This record gives sequence, structure tokens and C-alpha cells, in this order.
Amino acid sequence: MAKKKVVRVDTGAEETSSGPTWKPTPEAEGSATKLRLVAGLLWLLAIAGELYAIFGVLRDTPVNMVLLIGLLVVIGLLAAGGSLLWKKANRLDPASRRDTVRFFVQNQLGAIITVIAFLPLIAMILLNKDMSGKEKALAGGIGALVMIAATAVGIDWDAPSVEQYTEESNQVTDITGADLVYWTKSGEVFHLCEKVSAVNLESKDNTIYSGTVAEAHAAGKERLTLQVEQERKQCGFDAPPMEEPSAPTQQ
Repeated sequence: MAKKKVVRVDTGAEETSSGPTWKPTPEAEGSATKLRLVAGLLWLLAIAGELYAIFGVLRDTPVNMVLLIGLLVVIGLLAAGGSLLWKKANRLDPASRRDTVRFFVQNQLGAIITVIAFLPLIAMILLNKDMSGKEKALAGGIGALVMIAATAVGIDWDAPSVEQYTEESNQVTDITGADLVYWTKSGEVFHLCEKVSAVNLESKDNTIYSGTVAEAHAAGKERLTLQVEQERKQCGFDAPPMEEPSAPTQQ
């Protein structure tokens, strides 16, 4: 197998030394803001589609079922697209777990918006007097399925936090001397160096990417590998010296 090339990723995330709380750089914050603005626009379009369906399509007699079902699918795609961008922004600029309410809302906003974009519409479909029972079951069922799928996309099951980035950055820096980690496009975690076996498995692009802990998260990597001690040895990083037991005090 050909030797993999190593590519340095730079998204503007700030490198940290051991100890300080992690903070995003202005560049990372700017990128996150742009992503959130686009996500917000997609969500607004989803809400607009919902309002058009309620106050336009459902008021027609007979109800245009093709248009209604098409709107349900489009609303779902817009909501899910906004959620994906929002979650990417949260990996560039995460919230702190110390603020419980903000942490929950910021990380689950996609799911919240999706429910808002669908629940009133589904209710109005089921209450519509101009639709037959079969039409209500069809449109309501499709709406419910699309809502569930889009809501699942919006939920962040493993939400990042400032505390997580701080802990990982400091752990990596303590071991390697720098906030620099390595990963592959298909992997789910990041690693301590480019020598470890996990990043040297054959892959499509045959490339190892490197960057800070925050940049690894921004690339979609969930966390630092659990094989830290194994990789410490593979990378040639010495383990911390064992503390010698103190001599017993003579009475």
C-alpha cells in the first residue's frame, strides 16, 4: 500500500497550551456565524412553507394532495439542511455545559425548529374538513414520518462543549507538546500522531489530515481516541514518570 500523504487542516481554531480554557478564534467564530445565518435562513423557509401549506393549500377545495405532500418533503429537507449546518457551527464554536439552558437550546435547536415547522401543519391536516379520511391518513402519515426523520437529524446526540475541547486540547498538549491531532476522512475519532495504525489503514483518498482538536471536531470527528496509552507508545511519547514512594518517616 502506498504511503499516505499528510494534509494540515486550518479552520482558524485556536491552539491551546495546557491549562487555559479553550476559546475559538475570531476566524472560527466568523465561520460559525455564517453557518448559523444560512441555517436560520433555511429554517425560515421551512416555516414559510408550513404557513403556505396551512393558509394556502389546505384552504383550497379540493386540497391539492400532490402539492401538499411535496411541501411536506421540502419542509423536511429545509429543516434537516439547517440542522446539519447548525451542528457544524456548534463544532466550531460550542456552548459551555455550565449554562445548562443555553447548552440544551443551542445544541437541540434543529430538533425544536423541526417540530415547530411540522406539528401545527400535521394538526391542521388532521382537522381539515375538506379532506377525506384516506387523504388525511396519507398526508398526515407522510408528514409524521418526515418530521421524525428531520427531527432525528436535528438532535445532537453527542453535543460538543467548551469543557470537552479544553480537556482534550490539554490532554493532547500534555502528551505531545502541542495541540495537534490526526484523523482520516472515514474515521470517527482523532489520534495522537500520523504513525498510529488506525490512521494508516487503506482509505479512499489515502490521506491523513492534521489540525487542532477543534479542527478535528469541525471535520466531524467525535472525540479523542480511547486508545491513548497504546498510541502514546506507537508515537514514541514517553509515559509520565511514576512517582517514587516516599521513605517512611522514622518515629
